[in-house]
Amino acid sequence: MVFVKILVVGNSARAHIIVEMLKKSRHEPEIFAFMSAKNPGIIKVACDYEIGKLDCVDAIVEFAKSAEVDFAFISPELPLSAGVVDGLASIGVSSVGPVKELADLECSKSFVRELMEEYDLPGGPQFKVFGSLEGVREFIESLSDTGYVLKPDGLTGGKGVKVSGEHVNSMEDALDYCREVIAVHGRIVIEEKFVGEEFSLQSFVDGKTVCDMPAVQDHKRAFNGDTGPNTGGMGSYSGARGLPFLKQKDVSDAHAITVAVMNAMFEKYGKYYKGIMYGGFIATKDGVKLIEYNARMGDPEAMNVLTVLKTDLVDICRGIIDGTLSSVDVEFDAKATVCKYIVPSGYPDNPRSGDTVDVSGVPQGAKVYFASVNEMEGKFIMSSSRALALVGVADTISDAEKVVEEGCRQVRGDVRYRSDIGTDALVEKRVLHMREVRGGAK
Repeated sequence: MVFVKILVVGNSARAHIIVEMLKKSRHEPEIFAFMSAKNPGIIKVACDYEIGKLDCVDAIVEFAKSAEVDFAFISPELPLSAGVVDGLASIGVSSVGPVKELADLECSKSFVRELMEEYDLPGGPQFKVFGSLEGVREFIESLSDTGYVLKPDGLTGGKGVKVSGEHVNSMEDALDYCREVIAVHGRIVIEEKFVGEEFSLQSFVDGKTVCDMPAVQDHKRAFNGDTGPNTGGMGSYSGARGLPFLKQKDVSDAHAITVAVMNAMFEKYGKYYKGIMYGGFIATKDGVKLIEYNARMGDPEAMNVLTVLKTDLVDICRGIIDGTLSSVDVEFDAKATVCKYIVPSGYPDNPRSGDTVDVSGVPQGAKVYFASVNEMEGKFIMSSSRALALVGVADTISDAEKVVEEGCRQVRGDVRYRSDIGTDALVEKRVLHMREVRGGAK
């Protein structure tokens, strides 16, 4: 057994489950956490922790140095965009997460589009990048048949993308948003709108090998029936044998795109991408297309896949860091999962803050992961963001949904959640929609 000290950067529910899975390792690691706010679930198992800004590279590096950690696992995108992996490397600490230059895979929406165009990779849309309004109207008009998507060329917490027919309904709306984005981010990416069913395919990557996790479907809209504003994600589900609306070829095509992008990054930049490549894909009538990449695990999707991970996560991390991922047998239980987020009343537009939430009545079958919750005098206090992620695991999506739904019903406080995620009705709706998109083929 090798004695291991691991730094985890982040304090979300995603970071909570990463810490939990690392702590389960046969290597019996010591966990050190750098967080922007206290997470009760992480504090419970961490040997030590520090509170600070997640984009303050110097503070993270200093903490890693004092703790004498062996490696780091970077949970969110903010420290990746700030160059924390480069900073840690300067003191000899390797990371599960890409260097700053390659973190642009997520941090710049134009990065992957231009890379795919340069290397003639499949799966991309028609797109253009604009630094002013010159030519915007004409390009949007050229996409009148498909519709269009507006993407700020920078980090927006998953809430900056606007889709024609959903968030913008006129040329003037589109131009106003483009003007606003260019003023803040400098550039905007405009691309054709795809029609189909979205899915997340997250992969462990060492720069040479891609190991996929189970495909997951996330739900961004705030309210039941896919209504309301976009959020960071209200919940997600995965099947024991894949998502019911996907064909095996859809997943293999998505995998092939990730492999091609990984190889193109090495060819262009001469650096191995080490960490997570989380592809947001969409199955269309013309095959699988890439919506975007993230440079870290999804939140909530991390809860789905890590819950059923059989392989020791420390071994996977070592494989990523050492470039030996091909020798690690990455396995997952053939189980279905459903994750639902508990959020404060009024979320996302007018959320309450400072209210208590009680999870003592949640049955053991539903797993609880803390997000924006602080523990004070034995009580859990919510902030204004997503509070708790609950996860159910079973042989079928339907049964996993029943487990997590019962757990959500037992949460006490001024909260709400999407009760429809993972239900038979919503899953069947996805299946029927995909059948319609494919042209009625079964």
